[in-house]
Parts: sequence; C-alpha cells; structure tokens
Amino acid sequence: MSAVLGVPGIKIGHYTDKDNITGCTVVLCEQGAVAGVDISGSAPGTRETELLRPGKLVEKIQAVILSGGSAFGLDTATGVMRYLEERGFGHETSAGKVPIVPAAIIYDLNIGNSKARPGASEGYEACLAATDGEVTEGCVGAGTGAAVGKILGIERATKSGLGIANYRIRDGIIVAALVVVNAFGDVIDPKTGEIIAAPRYPSGGFISTVEILKKGEFIKGTLPFNTIIGIVATNAQLNKEQTNRLAQVAGAGIARAVNPCHTPYDGDVLFTLSLGQKKGDFMTLAALAAEVVSAAILRGVLQAKSMGGIPAAGDVKK
Repeated sequence: MSAVLGVPGIKIGHYTDKDNITGCTVVLCEQGAVAGVDISGSAPGTRETELLRPGKLVEKIQAVILSGGSAFGLDTATGVMRYLEERGFGHETSAGKVPIVPAAIIYDLNIGNSKARPGASEGYEACLAATDGEVTEGCVGAGTGAAVGKILGIERATKSGLGIANYRIRDGIIVAALVVVNAFGDVIDPKTGEIIAAPRYPSGGFISTVEILKKGEFIKGTLPFNTIIGIVATNAQLNKEQTNRLAQVAGAGIARAVNPCHTPYDGDVLFTLSLGQKKGDFMTLAALAAEVVSAAILRGVLQAKSMGGIPAAGDVKK
C-alpha cells in the first residue's frame, strides 16, 4: 500500500533492490528543518548526529537518509549530499553551501546478498525518486531487508518493512512518522496486546521473545544485529532543544509496539524534523508523536510481504 507523510516541505524517495533485498529511503527537507535525535539502542550505526544536539552550531539540516547495508550503508549520505549540492541546498559557509545529511542504518546483511549494500549512487537515486505525494510502504527502500523476532535466528524471524503514519491536530498542525522496523523483539498491537510478528514455531504461530529469554532457549553468539530507525516530522515550529526532547518522547512509541526494545542488540534511532511557522502545544505534539511512531511500526509489519525465505506476518499460519 501507499501512504503520504503529509508534512509540507518534505519529500520521500526510495531506492529498492528486491533481488539483493536491501535499499535506502531519503527524507528531503531541502529548504531546511530544525532537527533533533534520540539514540536509545546500544548498537547504532549513524552519521552527523552529534551536530543535532542543543548548543551545536548548525541549526538546520537538508535531509535524512535511512539505509540498509549495515555501516556500509552510511555511504548513501554522500549521494544525497551530491544531489543537494547540485541544486544549491545546504548550510551556508564562506566557500559555498554544504548539505547537512544525518544518516542511520539497519543490519540486513543476513538476508539476501550480503555483498550488495546501498552506497552513494543509490542514495542519489532515492533523491531522484523523491515525492511529496504517496510513497509505497512495506518491503521498500530501507525496509526492504527488514525483519523482526530474530532471537532464534533469521530463519525463524518474520518479515517486516517500512511504515508511515500521521495525525492532524487542530489549527492544521501535523505530526507524522516514517519508521523502518528491524527489531530484535516482537511487534505488539498496543491496543490489544496481541503479538503481530515474532519468532515463529516451525509448525506456525508466534513465540514470545520474552518467554524464550526467560527459559534461556537461545544461543547468545547467534543473536543478530537489529534496529528501529525513523523520523518524526511536524509543521509545528520547534527549537533544537524541543526537537531533541520530542525525539526522546517519541521513542515511547517504540516501547509500546516492540517487546523487548532498546536491547544491547538494537541500535534504535529516531530523528525529528520541525518545518513551518505554526505554533503548537508541545505536550500534545509529544503525546501524538509516540502514537504515530507505534502506528507506523504496525504498518511496517502489516504492509510487508514474504521475501528471502522469510514469511510476512500475514503468511504465518496461526
């Protein structure tokens, strides 16, 4: 299915390699966005995150790139920078404009071709595909090689992908999320407590990761790397301190939809982007940011298709 992020000033583009089961997704904010970040996982793969902290010189960024390929995928930011420089977007310096492009990656080398990783040319292609209209969800872009419930190995995991959700508050304020769901733990419906995707019994059905942990029925050396990465965007006017705080609070949406989350084997990273001049109540924004993050996580699982021998949730026998 397709969805619209819905925040003016933002375009989204995917590069998808279904043959090798990897890809990248760019979030362009060419005119600049005040940005923040929260890194709640213990194994993150990131670029240009420190400059997003309060007190750092750079006030606005021009894009965020999310990618597969593990640390190799951070090279996609080079292609995004080239795209932006060619079009005259970036942070003003005495020698010209320098595009600021934070990045985060997921580990998807254990599905598909581990030697195929998105790089600069793929990041550039994602920019060429960017649109402010509908974009595809599921196994596309950075979500192509995503999976969840991997405590028993990738062969017992469930396929997931990329999801988008948004909410319009009064006075035209929008808060939206785009999330790549590559978690170690299970994905849970926060409203019902039902497991939506998790490790699978050989005969069908899901096993609770927490129950496996309680029983010690796993081998630590086989635990894969994982992460949830994404962006929360709003047309409300926020400063750097507020965008960083919003990123932190939005992470509650991960905790509602993923169990366990923020483990030593996860590199969870959420960026926030503030565009526009609308004044909004920060408490309301924060509450809804967590809501849209958890909704995007569910969509990333429910819109996924079976791939690489890993069944999607809809194809798992109950």
